[in-house]
Amino acid sequence: MRLKNNLLIILLTVACCSFTGIKHVYKYPYQNPAMLVDERVADLVSRMTLIEKIKQLDMFEGKTVSDMPGHDASSVSVEKIKQTIGTTGIGSIHDFYPLSADLTNQIQKYATNNTRLGIPVLFIEEGLHGYSGLGSTSFPVPIALSTAWDTVLIRKIGHVIATEMRAHGINMILGPVLCLPRDPRWGRTEETYGEDPYLDALNGVAMVKGLQGRKLTDNDAVLAEPKHFALHGIPEAGSNIAAVNIGEREARSSFLYVFEKAVKQGGALGMMAAYSEMDGIPCVDNEWLFKNVLRKEWGFKGFVLSDLGAIRMTLNSHHTAANASDALAQTFSAGMDMQFYDFPHDDFIAAMKLAIQNKSLSMADLNRAVSDVLRVKFKLGLFDNPYINPSLTSKVFHSQQNQDLALQVAREGICLLKNDQHILPLSSNVHSLAVIGPLAKSTYLGGYSNNDDKAISILDGLKQRAGNSINIGYATGYAIDSAASLQADYLKKAVELVNHSDATVVVLGEDVKEVGEGKDRSNLEINNLQKNLIETIYKTGKPVTVVLSNGRPLCINWVAKNIPSIVEAWFGGEKGGLAVADIVLGNYNPSGKLPITFPRSTGQIPFYYNHKPSSRHIYVDQDSTALFNFGHGLSYTTFAYSDLHISPLKLPANGTATITVTVKNTGNVEGTEVAQLYIRDVISSVTTPVLSLKGFDRINLKPGESGTVTFKLNIEELAVWNRQMKHVVEPGEFKIMVGSASDDIRQNGNLYVVK
Repeated sequence: MRLKNNLLIILLTVACCSFTGIKHVYKYPYQNPAMLVDERVADLVSRMTLIEKIKQLDMFEGKTVSDMPGHDASSVSVEKIKQTIGTTGIGSIHDFYPLSADLTNQIQKYATNNTRLGIPVLFIEEGLHGYSGLGSTSFPVPIALSTAWDTVLIRKIGHVIATEMRAHGINMILGPVLCLPRDPRWGRTEETYGEDPYLDALNGVAMVKGLQGRKLTDNDAVLAEPKHFALHGIPEAGSNIAAVNIGEREARSSFLYVFEKAVKQGGALGMMAAYSEMDGIPCVDNEWLFKNVLRKEWGFKGFVLSDLGAIRMTLNSHHTAANASDALAQTFSAGMDMQFYDFPHDDFIAAMKLAIQNKSLSMADLNRAVSDVLRVKFKLGLFDNPYINPSLTSKVFHSQQNQDLALQVAREGICLLKNDQHILPLSSNVHSLAVIGPLAKSTYLGGYSNNDDKAISILDGLKQRAGNSINIGYATGYAIDSAASLQADYLKKAVELVNHSDATVVVLGEDVKEVGEGKDRSNLEINNLQKNLIETIYKTGKPVTVVLSNGRPLCINWVAKNIPSIVEAWFGGEKGGLAVADIVLGNYNPSGKLPITFPRSTGQIPFYYNHKPSSRHIYVDQDSTALFNFGHGLSYTTFAYSDLHISPLKLPANGTATITVTVKNTGNVEGTEVAQLYIRDVISSVTTPVLSLKGFDRINLKPGESGTVTFKLNIEELAVWNRQMKHVVEPGEFKIMVGSASDDIRQNGNLYVVK
């Protein structure tokens, strides 16, 4: 066998320059990198057995190739690799998180040398805001990244994530999340870029481009896989994986729009199907989504992966399939390409074989799915160079440059919600600071991070930044699982500390047990212990700042009414505590803007800024407005807007309008403003939102300095899905609005679309 392998290697590697007349010799055409990818795929598929094809559509856990003691793999098992991969090969491996590329190299070596056709393995891992492997650079959660309104940074973050992943031999990331969380009771709101389709789309495109790099074959690129396709962010009652009730027009106008941009502009080559159902059809079985919209309309050339167990849900939740074979036949016929732990591997093979035998799954659809998986493996260069240099990790992993980027985006992702008495930044007269609340000591990084990694807490961040200039004391104030008698003692000690301090920072928000996937809430108010704490501290009369540490908007009516300074910090990643300290102490002027609306009560939900004209939030028992609106965010300086210009005023059917506005820093310190462009279709054939974001730009200005912000409004952004479900731009008037937030419009104008 060894002699046979050596002869094959010699045949495959004989080469010299083409002008000598001697060229590479390949056993099979698909091994020739000079061929077009689709030609290589077709040749390989034509040579595969039924079992080899089926196994390419299956995902295996890391523990099937390694004796893993926990989250990350430190070694591989030769026997397990042999048993798992065999001579047929497999599609992918997940939940592996190798500590070194040497481990993925060993697996790839076996797959390419010991299987009949030498098909490499696709390694897939998590990494929504940093590769989830141990010791990686951890950025703020996506909702915080979106608060920065900075797509340049988003793309840089994507590049860092890809670089750190690929250095470990990982080829594909399960992200970004492009759902629109219009019901923030949904625990996964923290994983999203917020409620607006335009902002989400730009962030999504930037992240996809950062992840996939210039070429997928490069060592700083991985396959991006937007999720969850589709409409997953508005589950009924905000309950994860629940049914979605929505019409096609609204789906296309908002929710599908974000994914379309990721595919057509970002070039995404992966897609994850959602758990949920859409208009009675499970997303994993929705041929209209996968074949008509994704592939035919958008030209998608990647592969579709099930969400974990989503295909099995057609059996035990949706009740639209009779057995495993029926479930798999439906989903692969609809356009699915790979299962995600849905059925045990032997059961998967048996069920797929049965589906082929009884013709409930055609060979054409099977071959299509296999081709989709193999195509991305070819595009990633895995057939031609499946190995990664293990020394690459030491050069790119958690570098100082990456850590500096994590701090920069953590700062930009903080939003100053309120600062009525200009308590912030803390003045030089503050010599002692009380920091209150258990969340001030939290080192939680946010969902989909490695639990063994820790963030810099807000308390430690303040201590590091203040040094000896401020005496910082800490009191817990409450403890969730403690007896009532102890709560009184915690509160008493907190009050004593506050009374002996010049200023106070109280950290409120969400405990790790009440935010994240599968942690949906029926009530978005802070808990009673936190309410009692902040109301008691307020009564001391000392200057109080509330810092929010959370993954979704919270209903903080009492806090918003009574506390003069409020900072939304979200979960800020590994440098989050330092970023909060820089804002509080005045080392950095906040510029973040909310990417999602803060409702006054859970009863207002769904409550999003770009609602339809007939949408009403009028109640007899509370104010009808939002607590904090989409786009809201304050600075330590102020900005004035003037001189709005729109050119041309009459826009032809294929034109682009240029909109400019002057922004001036009218305060006393340097600052960055995020200017926002909104439009309103005055009269249309179908109802359209009262206003829609169509542009934004960051501008940094010194005190007294003015600058021009320029927006390019492409006419395609004015299109609607009309009554015939055609995507068209209708002639007529459009209001142009530019300002500092969706509820803070400073300049108005009009644009006319002409035939």
